[in-house]
Amino acid sequence: LCPCLIYGAYIFLPFDAPLLPTVSARLVYTLRCATFATFPIVLGMIVSGISRLCSSALEPFGELQREVEIHRTYVSQSVHLFILYFFNMAVLATYLPQELLKLIPLLTGLFAISRLIFWMSYAIGRSFRVFGFSMTFLPLLAMLLWNLYGMFVLEPQNLLS
Repeated sequence: LCPCLIYGAYIFLPFDAPLLPTVSARLVYTLRCATFATFPIVLGMIVSGISRLCSSALEPFGELQREVEIHRTYVSQSVHLFILYFFNMAVLATYLPQELLKLIPLLTGLFAISRLIFWMSYAIGRSFRVFGFSMTFLPLLAMLLWNLYGMFVLEPQNLLS
């Protein structure tokens, strides 16, 4: 489903990436796009704080209720996946040709939407969360494999430069 979504968005959405000839300009563009990927994490932090505030627990450091635990786990996992996503996206931006830089905001949007889907499905039940997690993890794995391929096969001479 993820490749179909990315391909459809790449073909049908009417925008192009700006001209980014240098590596530093590409990294700044990636950083700006990654800012939007933090929206589900910040929203999760807000909801987690509100649910912890509204929980009926008498001890603030005691056992967490299921509702509070869901939001806390979501935020923790999302932060870990965002770190992996951001570093892979930064490396990916250095290898992509100019005409494929449109993938950077598309992958950012996919990450944000898939984290929100994971959050909703995790709240429904633990057995439903696999869809949202796979929509987050499989593109991340594909980016990692492409980055390793680019570093070791396409440009091994520029590995450490």
